[in-house]
Amino acid sequence: MMKNIAILGSTGSIGTQTLDIVRYNQDVRVTALAAGGNVCLMERQIREFKPRLACLWDENKAMELKARVSDLDVKVVSGMNGLIEAATESHAETVVTGVVGMIGIKPTIAAMEAGKDIALANKETLVTAGHIIMPLAEEKGVKILPVDSEHSAIFQCLRGEGQSAIHKILLTASGGPFRGWTREQMASVRVEDALKHPNWSMGHKITIDSATLVNKGLEVMEAHWLFHVPIDHVQVVVQPASIIHSMVEYEDGAVIAQMGTPDMKLPIQYAIYYPKRRYLPGDRLDFTKLTQISFEVPDMENFHGLKLAYEAGRQGGSMPTVFNAANEMAVAMFLRREIGFLTIVDMIGEAMAHHKIQKNPDVAGILEAEQETYEFIKSRFNS
Repeated sequence: MMKNIAILGSTGSIGTQTLDIVRYNQDVRVTALAAGGNVCLMERQIREFKPRLACLWDENKAMELKARVSDLDVKVVSGMNGLIEAATESHAETVVTGVVGMIGIKPTIAAMEAGKDIALANKETLVTAGHIIMPLAEEKGVKILPVDSEHSAIFQCLRGEGQSAIHKILLTASGGPFRGWTREQMASVRVEDALKHPNWSMGHKITIDSATLVNKGLEVMEAHWLFHVPIDHVQVVVQPASIIHSMVEYEDGAVIAQMGTPDMKLPIQYAIYYPKRRYLPGDRLDFTKLTQISFEVPDMENFHGLKLAYEAGRQGGSMPTVFNAANEMAVAMFLRREIGFLTIVDMIGEAMAHHKIQKNPDVAGILEAEQETYEFIKSRFNS
């Protein structure tokens, strides 16, 4: 039986690794591809995987792509309408959402309304719109299958157990490249330094988020929605080697952990084939060489972004959107070398302090809060 999937963010880290899995397994058909503006790579992907539909966000680059693949039977679209068309492509059963940022909200909702299961790698969708996404999944009878390594680990630990038996979730973190550093030491961090993650190979934005621990804060909020647990029942534990991907502690005191080498292909493949497992080539843990697994408490004072994430999650409503939007803008500015590393989290804190919470925002309200946050940061930091 062939399994049909659409991939949003096909030229990024999650997308290209998903296509590696398609190459290896041979029983997955790609019916739609969507990406930002990488014309050359998208053309290669179209020629290899022959999707029915391809989308580039940038309209001019989509026109260039259309000319390049005019010899093929593929429809080329662009913009948000194109992204939604890719997410709702009629033959796809599962949509892998690997786009970065809040751009993923509308296509994810559209895919669910069309009855698609979601292999979710776009954490911002749940962080900002979890109160919309999770009830919609239940209403439409579709599955949200987590692709983040930590959330996939929790999902696997819950197999065969009722979620009502959870005492707490133990969300592991590597600590990033600056684990153990003080704010004074991080004051002179350069872009090149922050992009050197010790364990994982990821896109630039998520790598910076991992360096500030903001990514772990986003994951705390995502876990809250995915697994129906209060924010304060999600505990971050630093596990520097990234061998334990996360754990669940049950009411009786038992702790179940999912372990493995740091490889994103495992959670991607698990989401695509769930509930079945497939052979996956690659390195395996060798317990004869593994002498110890160490744990640390996260430093929420020097890495204040994680503390702010818990605050945003507790406040709820539109505040997680402000946390996320401020971070997105700040990281982009840091990558352009317009601000220092520590200013990223300072921006988030100021944006949150300035914001007046909307209690239960709809999608329009979420996007309005995002835009208001952008405007605040522009007025505050670009003056």
